[in-house]
Amino acid sequence: MSDLVLFGQQAKAASQKLALLDTTHKNQLLEKMADAIEKNSQLILNANAKDLAKAKENGITDALLDRLRLTKERVIEMAEGMRQVATLPDPIGEVEKMWKNADGLMIGQQRVPLGVIGIIYESRPNVTTDAASLCFKTGNAVILRGGKEAIHSNQQLVKILQETLEANHFDSFAIQLIADPSYEVANEFMRLNDYLDVLIPRGGAGLIRRVKESATVPVIETGTGNNHIYIDEDIDLQMALDITFNAKVQRPSVCNAVETILVHEAVAPVFLSELEKLLVPEGVQLFADKQAKAYLKSAELATELDWETEYLDLMLAIKVVHSLDEAMEHIRHYGTKHSEAIVTNNYFATQRFLNEVDAAAVYVNASTRFTDGFMFGFGAEIGISTQKLHARGPMGLNELTSTKYIVYGNGQVRK
Repeated sequence: MSDLVLFGQQAKAASQKLALLDTTHKNQLLEKMADAIEKNSQLILNANAKDLAKAKENGITDALLDRLRLTKERVIEMAEGMRQVATLPDPIGEVEKMWKNADGLMIGQQRVPLGVIGIIYESRPNVTTDAASLCFKTGNAVILRGGKEAIHSNQQLVKILQETLEANHFDSFAIQLIADPSYEVANEFMRLNDYLDVLIPRGGAGLIRRVKESATVPVIETGTGNNHIYIDEDIDLQMALDITFNAKVQRPSVCNAVETILVHEAVAPVFLSELEKLLVPEGVQLFADKQAKAYLKSAELATELDWETEYLDLMLAIKVVHSLDEAMEHIRHYGTKHSEAIVTNNYFATQRFLNEVDAAAVYVNASTRFTDGFMFGFGAEIGISTQKLHARGPMGLNELTSTKYIVYGNGQVRK
């Protein structure tokens, strides 16, 4: 028997216990796990320091190091995220609707756990606690497979969570971590059909593509974020600058950061000149088409690759467009259906953009950085789904459930 089969068996058994755990006990255990994360923050930071040192040896970029790095504040945020999940309404057991059919049967639709969830992810250790807390709250056992970059951090985090469950007399196999980072083990994990009910990849385009191509278990696809902001001809200039600056600079290494700015030709001279003054001192590299480059002193000429790239770094592609239609056509061609935004004072432009742009989150006069389960009020998130089946956008508690029909009769037989 392989280690993964054992993991699967243990997770399946734990999921059956967890599905029966009432909301009060789930919340109490989440609170205790959060307390343990905070109490053991130094152990977590020590483990993270090992990961950071190895990453620096391997020449990982500053932006990717930021995704990996934990600080005292970030560990506290992880614990707070778990506590927030504990305060959220529990969807499990909720009967969303009930009706009587022609035969007098009372038919209801009730939310239930998915069962055992597998998650493959890269770099960010906070995914470990986010995923564990959301799965636990929804009665799902979880098997985590993080990237080799964060292996020490993830092992320490899961060790703390498992020890807390054991100390409180609950099955620690509800949360498990695959420590082997090899592709062979990952491929076996993707085919664990007898035990995994769903697999969720969270990471870059390469990881997601490999999971889609290799997995035989059902997959909920989380997408890359080649996100755009369209600056319309009718704008509040300062608002447009503030939104663009925030979407690119506040945290460039995450999937909801903006990667391309589309600027209407009527406002391009003023807007781009002012934008460059804001971005260049922050170290942002600009890649512009020929028309945009004429208004920018520091920009390099953009190539086709720039329109396609999710930089996850202090880099920004800029294109001047002649109309809203041209902007939306560019988004249709290059967008990854993650987050798209328009900045405008024109009501009709906002309505067209909202109706015609196909993405998990579409914004009017706001930064794309808000595409996040925490910011949407879901507590933590399992990822941003860019597909359309079952779940789309930030995946919170409801997206980690399924439903079953419950039917009450009083002796009915079908004629």
